[in-house]
Parts: sequence; structure tokens; C-alpha cells
Amino acid sequence: MRTLYQDAHLMGREGSFDLLVSDGRFEAVAPHIEAEAECVDLGGQLVIPPYVEPHIHLDAVYAGGRNGTGTLFEGIRRWSEVKASYTEASIRARALAAIRAEMLAGVQYIRTHVDVTAPGLVALKTLLALREELRDLVTIQVVAFPQDGFYAYPGGEALVEEALRLGADCVGAIPHNELAREFGEKSLHRAVELAVKYDRRIDVHCDETDDDQSRHLELLTALVTMEGIGARTTASHTCSFGSVNNAYAFRMMANLRRAGLHFVSCPTENITLEGRQDSYPKRRGLTRVKELLAAGVNVCFAQDSIEDPWYPLGDGDPMHILDAGIHIAQLMSPEEIDGALALVTTNGAKALGVEAAYGIEAGKDASFLVLDAPTPFEAIRRRAAVRLSVRRGRVLFRRGRAPVTAEVPFLV
Repeated sequence: MRTLYQDAHLMGREGSFDLLVSDGRFEAVAPHIEAEAECVDLGGQLVIPPYVEPHIHLDAVYAGGRNGTGTLFEGIRRWSEVKASYTEASIRARALAAIRAEMLAGVQYIRTHVDVTAPGLVALKTLLALREELRDLVTIQVVAFPQDGFYAYPGGEALVEEALRLGADCVGAIPHNELAREFGEKSLHRAVELAVKYDRRIDVHCDETDDDQSRHLELLTALVTMEGIGARTTASHTCSFGSVNNAYAFRMMANLRRAGLHFVSCPTENITLEGRQDSYPKRRGLTRVKELLAAGVNVCFAQDSIEDPWYPLGDGDPMHILDAGIHIAQLMSPEEIDGALALVTTNGAKALGVEAAYGIEAGKDASFLVLDAPTPFEAIRRRAAVRLSVRRGRVLFRRGRAPVTAEVPFLV
């Protein structure tokens, strides 16, 4: 069966396009296509590649947990208090609820960090099983993440390597949570060694702190540059990079661009957890999103948490994260708004390394979303809902417009 989706607007392209889908792939993308196919009129709505969730913790979602100070490190402590009680069944149920919520928001690609410093690697094994079980519906990458540290947690280094043997897709680390800077640096050396040994990607919780002396990003960049794997490496959070002096930051920009490093910023989470010890002026807590983008460095936005010890809110909708992120990072010129959807779509795909099959082009997987708006600007301004989600030619869901009953003539 071939399907011809007609009258679509596409990101970064002028005019109307037709999309011909056959055997789960785009057979053709052109302004006008004549073909024997079932026709679907999109009515000039915006069609974009699927949303990408490049950073979430599916083992911790809906775990709750009071965080009185609202700080990152209390969140880590609270998580350490409760994670031992979680079972395969409870982790699976919570993770599935979050995956469903994200998919219904248009997400088709997820990278989840999974704590391997939890008893028995139960969370890791559960998420690896879900990755395989759901692979036809959603692409999941699993990061072997030592929440309590490579070395601060007894046996943490061995647990990360065991997670890679079991099939984790990425090596994680959290150098700013080690007992001393020396051990944070040691953890990065080891993470890069493991990535090379097992041919895996890297995604590090890097300098998630207000401390402007935190310099793990610099070391990570140097190590992956020397190994030639910068394009397979993601630095998540890098909050301290928003606090360092400009001379240092702009020297680093050239190294980051040369390495090909990817950055994940979690706008709602970072602005919530960081700056807690500041009075005024009070820092936003985000990395230098605007400056990194201007320097040609790949940056994407992520949810990070949903109702867990670090963040009490969250619903998995990338449009909500994007809306917050462009305000906090001051990406508010018309041109920046027009291009902002890349922060939750194509930029995330680059970070996950799935570009070969991703995007609205002939020969690629026919995976896309139809938004309830005609242009990127209007989609962002109105926080447009997803009306149709298609994965490899298969419709995942359709969403209609809820009727409104107006009680006064002005609103009709």
C-alpha cells in the first residue's frame, strides 16, 4: 500500500509539498506528486520529523520524593534512599507510563540514563528489555549511568562495564559527583576507555553545577578529540559553562566545535535545580545555549525528569520544554523562533546518531508528525498539538480537535 500525503508545509522549505510513502519509507518528497496511492490531505499543516527525547531517566519517573532544598545533590540523596526498594515490576510500570506519555506527545526517539549503582542492575535489565520489546514503536537508547559515581560508589566502575556487556548503548559518568576532582577526571578517562573498548557512544552528566571552577567539560573534550570520537559524545547539562568567564568560554568554543561534541540542555530542570545558593543577581542555570548554537555546536533540549526526586513536574511533551527553553536562553528573534524546532527534533537526532534514517527525505524512514499549525513560528507560538504521528509508514495515533461550546457570541 502506498500513501500520498498532500499539501504539507515542511521546516526550512518554502511552499507546499506532497509526501509519497511506500513500504515504510519516503518514496518521494516533492511540490506535486502524481501516483497511484491512498491520498491524505494535510490541509497545509506543518510536517516535521518526530520529536527526540535525548535525555530522561526512565527508571526514576513518577518516583516522587520530597526535595526540600530543591538542589541537585539533595535529589541524588533522596534517590539513593528509595531506589533499593524498586522492583522490576514497578520500574517497568513507571517507565511504560512515561514512554506512552512521550509517544502521545510525538516522541519517537528516547535516550534514557539508567542508574547502574542500584541493586542488581534491575533497572538496567528492565530498560534493556523494554528497548527490545518496543523497538517497532519507539527507538530507545540506554546509557549506563553511575548516579552515585564511578569511584564514589564502591564497585561503580565495574557496574558500568557490566552494563555495557549486557548491551547498554552509551557510557555515562557524573564527574562532579565524585569525591574529589581527581576522581572526576579519572572517571572521564575510564568512560572514554570503555567507549573505545566496547564501541559505544558517550553521554556524560558534565559539570551540572553552579561552580565556575568545574572543568570536566574541558577534559572530556580533549579526551574525545584525541580519540577521534567527539561526534559520538554528548555533554549533558554543562550548567557551570554558563558561569565561567567569557575569555575561557570563547576559547573553549573553538575546541567544542572542532571535537564535534553534542550538548543537551534541560531547561526546566536546570533552571529549577541551579542557582539555589544565589541571592541576586540569580543565575538561570543553563549552559550557553545561544552562544553554542552561534558557534556551530549542536545543542538539543530535553525533559530530564518527570515527577521524581529532582523535579516535581513534567509531562514528557517536548513543546513545553521548547517553550521554556527559548525563553530562558533568550532565543526570541523571529529567525531563532523559526529555527527552534530543531532543538527538539533534528539536533537531538544528531546527538543520538540516527541521522541516516531520520528526516523527511526520499529513501529515509517515513516517520513524521503533523502539527496543528501552518508554520514553525505558529507552531511554537501556539504550542501546537500533534495531530498525526507516523512511524515507518505506520500511523501511531491521530488526534482530533476538541469541540468548544461558546456561551457568548463574541467567542463563536
